[in-house]
Amino acid sequence: MDWSKVLQRIFLKTGAWYCSLAENLPRQKLLLAMEIKRKNTNVLISVVVVILSFTTSKLCAACSSSSSTLSREISIGVVLDMGSVTGKTIHRCITMASSEFYASHIHFKTRIVLHTRDSKGDPTHAISAALDLLENVKVQAIIGPETSLETKFLALLCGKAKVPMLSFSSVLSGIYPFLVQIKQDETSQFKGIASILQSYKWRSVIIIYEDNDDGREALPCLIESLQVADVHIASKRSISPLSSDDQINNDLHKLKTLQATIYIVHMSPSLSSRLFLSAKRIGLMKEGYAWIVTDKTANQFSSIDDEVIESSQGLLGMKAYIPSSSKLRGFKSRWRMVVYAEDPLMEAREMDVLCIWAYDTVWALAKSTERVWTETLNAGNQGSLDVARVANCDSGTRLLYEILGSKFTGLSGEFQFFDGKLHSETFLIVNIIGKGERRVGFWTPKHGINKELPPSFRGRSLSSSTTTKTGLEAVLWPGVSATAPTGGRKLRIAVVNASGFPELTKVHYDPETNTSSFTGYCVDVFIAAINSLDYQVPYVFENWENLGTYNDLIDQIYHQKYDGAVGDITIRTNRSMYVDFTLPFTELGTGTVARRGNSDIWVFLKPLHANLWLTSAAFFVLMGLVVWTLEHPTNAEFQGSVAYQIGTILWFGFSTLVYAHREKLTSNLSRFVVIIWLFVVLILTSSYTATLSSMLTVRQIQLVTARNYVGIQYGSFLGGLLVASNLNFTGLHPYTSPEDYASALSGGSKNRGVSVVVDELPYIKIFLAKYGKDYAMVASQSNTAGWGFVFQKGLPLVSDMSQAIVKLREEGKLEMMEKKWFKSQSSFMPENAISTPNILNLDSFGGLFVVSFLSCVAVLFIRFTFMLFKKFGLKNFIKLLDGGKLALMFRFLASKRGNAIC
Repeated sequence: MDWSKVLQRIFLKTGAWYCSLAENLPRQKLLLAMEIKRKNTNVLISVVVVILSFTTSKLCAACSSSSSTLSREISIGVVLDMGSVTGKTIHRCITMASSEFYASHIHFKTRIVLHTRDSKGDPTHAISAALDLLENVKVQAIIGPETSLETKFLALLCGKAKVPMLSFSSVLSGIYPFLVQIKQDETSQFKGIASILQSYKWRSVIIIYEDNDDGREALPCLIESLQVADVHIASKRSISPLSSDDQINNDLHKLKTLQATIYIVHMSPSLSSRLFLSAKRIGLMKEGYAWIVTDKTANQFSSIDDEVIESSQGLLGMKAYIPSSSKLRGFKSRWRMVVYAEDPLMEAREMDVLCIWAYDTVWALAKSTERVWTETLNAGNQGSLDVARVANCDSGTRLLYEILGSKFTGLSGEFQFFDGKLHSETFLIVNIIGKGERRVGFWTPKHGINKELPPSFRGRSLSSSTTTKTGLEAVLWPGVSATAPTGGRKLRIAVVNASGFPELTKVHYDPETNTSSFTGYCVDVFIAAINSLDYQVPYVFENWENLGTYNDLIDQIYHQKYDGAVGDITIRTNRSMYVDFTLPFTELGTGTVARRGNSDIWVFLKPLHANLWLTSAAFFVLMGLVVWTLEHPTNAEFQGSVAYQIGTILWFGFSTLVYAHREKLTSNLSRFVVIIWLFVVLILTSSYTATLSSMLTVRQIQLVTARNYVGIQYGSFLGGLLVASNLNFTGLHPYTSPEDYASALSGGSKNRGVSVVVDELPYIKIFLAKYGKDYAMVASQSNTAGWGFVFQKGLPLVSDMSQAIVKLREEGKLEMMEKKWFKSQSSFMPENAISTPNILNLDSFGGLFVVSFLSCVAVLFIRFTFMLFKKFGLKNFIKLLDGGKLALMFRFLASKRGNAIC
């Protein structure tokens, strides 16, 4: 073994590491050792640091000498806001990563050289710095900046120069072929936020975002994710980074008036810190509220001041997940040493994820430049190449492909790119408690929310038991509350006190307890619907004592004095412009009520037309004559005096009407004709009975007054509808209760009687439940949309309540509640009940009479034929017909001796 080479390698690695340390220890070496010793740490470490402080320059010189002989320098630009904490943090990680990489890769033939420029957080300065790096320094790649606006400008320049650009900002719009984003896809975390909202059944949220290019660009993606999750956005509020504290307070005061209490914040840590302080002051960080921040803030929780942390208690954050490893723990130790060396009096904070990603980015870039250099070297088949050869246009494209194809295990875990962005699917959900954050769960696109990270993300296959573990661990919410917020403040629901119709809504006030209770059909339906929802909705009923019209109530809801209303509120187009209605929970339309009238003493004659009466009477007589003719020769019951036989003819004919004939029939022919006639009588009597019943019903509900006034409910909009319909009536009289309706319809109310009362169907049902014996509904129209519950515009509760009403209707619960409050409904008549039935005439029964007449003619013909057969025989009968002695035959039949047996 060549021990000289081994010692040389150890010397170079150690020297490179101390070189990186020395770069960050100007004029602080002795102070660091003294401070460590003062804190009673290991004395040996202090001595080593002191010794190394004197030998660092020599080690660095040796490293530089060795590196210069073995590698080529590749210029890399760094454009960061060096005045910001984030910029300083990233720059510190970049320099440490460069030193530590080449300390562990001394065999590499390339070495990246960093050229840092300060963008000062201004896009113009960033562009100027990038131009200088591209034109003068001839950099092969640029790292930074942190904002999307600067990134877009620099990405355009790098695209034209075909130089890869690695940015720590997420750009969601535009195509930049040479842009590589060192950040997770923001659209993925927005889906995670939507999953959190769904898990807690929060249906309405408020979005607060920074009024800059980053915030405006991310807003559409966030909105889309929430809409897919069926989450309503109650408000979107942008806050400028230049806003004063008073302006932020005013914006939050406006948001405080909204019903939603769930806030989503997407802004930089500096602006969000001011936001949380203001929210704490005005009472938005108390029990009942919830705040969720994106990774833009959560990734840098460690850099937030203690005062802001105190104001952010209970906050939830989505941040990138960095798995723990020995490599990461070692780097954090070195990080603390560097931070402490720069300022021993400064409290060292935990590094954020941008610092870790910056470290891995430098490693990926260093490996990619080495691969490009090697490929170029092999292609040229030369021992060495000039740097300019590497800096041509082809090398920029190849370097981009190498960077995008990077895949290794770094400080952040598996470091690789997908579609030009850092590929990292796992997000960590943290909860601000005390002076720091606590992990409460994970979110991944495939498995959603889990308390523990699925095993598949730790190198093992996902088991079935893990997939069933969903939800977060116990969260401490604002106000030091362990109970999750309901998603909205308690709804103020105005209850209309329908004093004239207490079956609908009734307010009971208890003076002893100074409380009110609410009953009625509308109240029961509201409670049943809201209790059937799969999430809790806090609400409180408040009495609205009809201090104005219902349109005034709609205005109060529109101006947010109330969140909703319950009562006999009709769904109307002009009202829907200001509020939202649920689906109707009552029948649609109006009804007309009239008093039942007295019957006409001659109404029994009305069902049949005069021609039908006369024809029926004639056939009764005809039927008696036919039966007498058939039965008289042989049946003693049809013999006697002339008066008796006439009476028998009339009695038998008319008695068939009620099937009361008692005479015994001996002839089969007479029995046949009677059967046919009884069938005709059955049809006549059934039709007469049905028509008479309909006419009597209609007669009972005919209008009994000639005053032609119409009664309506006081303050009802139906008066306008009646006037617009051009009905023939003299005037309108308003009333307030079912008792007033009954009095007016009976001609009371101080001679202000009305012909009919027109009102919506629920009122009509209540009225007829009390007075259905004397009154009935004679008509109905579907000219109103029914009653619905009223809510402020945009509340997602409206659609949920509508679905609940549909479910109650399908399950029959609405009908049960209606029967409970409205009692009997027997006085309702069909809409066409007022129409007079058609009078029966001869045309309706002509066929029956023809059949009956033909049957009579047929039996008489048969009887006469048999009589002739009996008297003359067949041959003589034929001769009589042939000789034209028909008159002689009739004289014979008329003689007393002409007997026949039939």
